[in-house]
Amino acid sequence: MAFFADTFYEANGVATLSRYLAEFARARHLPLLLIRGGRDTRVIHDGSLEILELKRGPASFPVDKTLYFDPLMSRYKQQVLSHLDAFKPDLVHITGPGDLGFLGLWVSHLMRVPMVASWHTNLHEYLSRRLHRVLNLLPQKLRNRSAAQVERQTLRGLLRFYRTAAFVLAPNQTLVDLLHARTGRPAFIMPHGVDVSDYCPTRLVNGNGNHPFCIGYVGRLTTEKNVRLFVELERKLLAAGERNFKLLLVGDGGQQKWLRNHLQNAEFAGVLRGQELAAAYCRMDAFVFPSLTDTFGLVILEAMASGVPVVLSPDTGRRVGIENRVSGMLSEDFAADIGLLMRDHTLRQSIGQAARKFANRNSWDQVFEQVYRTYETGLAIKDTRREAREALRRVVSR
Repeated sequence: MAFFADTFYEANGVATLSRYLAEFARARHLPLLLIRGGRDTRVIHDGSLEILELKRGPASFPVDKTLYFDPLMSRYKQQVLSHLDAFKPDLVHITGPGDLGFLGLWVSHLMRVPMVASWHTNLHEYLSRRLHRVLNLLPQKLRNRSAAQVERQTLRGLLRFYRTAAFVLAPNQTLVDLLHARTGRPAFIMPHGVDVSDYCPTRLVNGNGNHPFCIGYVGRLTTEKNVRLFVELERKLLAAGERNFKLLLVGDGGQQKWLRNHLQNAEFAGVLRGQELAAAYCRMDAFVFPSLTDTFGLVILEAMASGVPVVLSPDTGRRVGIENRVSGMLSEDFAADIGLLMRDHTLRQSIGQAARKFANRNSWDQVFEQVYRTYETGLAIKDTRREAREALRRVVSR
């Protein structure tokens, strides 16, 4: 397989998945040509991995704080084609409509190599919410109408992009059904996973039981993540008479300054990785994920693997597969459910243990074993369809 990763080094779910996929292929000695962005243009050989890093140029612009899009990535076309011609992939996998995704689509078409496109981010919803925030001076009805129109048009464009693939992958069944219905392409689940050895409850810090109840979050501090909910959450907890708690917000983004100005008792840890991130999860007594737009949320699994009860919206929880008050809390009122967890240590412990068991069933090895089986299934369907079309042509030509 040739894998075009729009994001690899950054702190986001797609980059995490891409890194673990590359490690899975290397550990299993599976031939993988990895094309990713980097500081320099270079070729790296690492076991069964051949890595082609492409430097983004001065025309690049940010689509997020640390993620860039280079509209001139096509300048690498011949170099990428040369590597693909030597590697001879059975399949090209792109992670979406980023700069490397468009490059992967183009070269797979030129070489007539089947392409699979995976859907990871609801870009139409992200754009709609950001626009809604930008247009805050307009009347509410006009704001809502403009944002809804942009969301519909962006979704149409995304579906046209995914229609170019031989088959598509998505992290939850709702998206799988949508993509199959709207693109006409075979669609399959691409589950998400977690490293249960890195994130585990054995890292929990021993305390005397009097420490403030720690409400945690990990992710971008941006509009589409709905992070302003933490201000409302803090206000409601204080109004209910709760004082012995604090917020631990891990991440960075455009809403950080606003949150600093409106939260009374919050620690902003910045972007954490590796052992520092694992230790941060283990400081948390509950994990709140307020986003309504995420297709899955890898950080949810990381918190669950750490034995931390997760509190999230019903729609997000159903996408992940969480059972309410068993492996997590599907919340209509975040403050009420956090308050319940603060008061009920037994419930908190029970949910944390069930969360860990849930995460154990979603290790990255299990995820990518399934993904490679899906590659075979998708290619077999494509071959069958091609044979059927060729047979039909022969009949018609007679």
